[in-house]
Amino acid sequence: MVEKKNASTFWTIFKSSNWEDHLQVFKLGVSLGSTESLAEHPHSMTHAKVDDELKPKIGISENLIRLSIGVEDYEDLIQDLNAALNRII
Repeated sequence: MVEKKNASTFWTIFKSSNWEDHLQVFKLGVSLGSTESLAEHPHSMTHAKVDDELKPKIGISENLIRLSIGVEDYEDLIQDLNAALNRII
């Protein structure tokens, strides 16, 4: 987990790197109701139309990436996240 004090810097790097392009097992998606593992950026996807002043009050920040874990092997998911993070940091 990224420490809170480093989250802003981390997100700046992650956002500018086309982070979704680095994931192989996780798929970019907003459904979060599937059997496959999905990643999404709530600030710009599922909550894009929420007023910007309200977003922080409900826990939606630009630093937030939501992962929905599916039925894939957990070791594959960990490896996928590690590989993506290693490419962008």
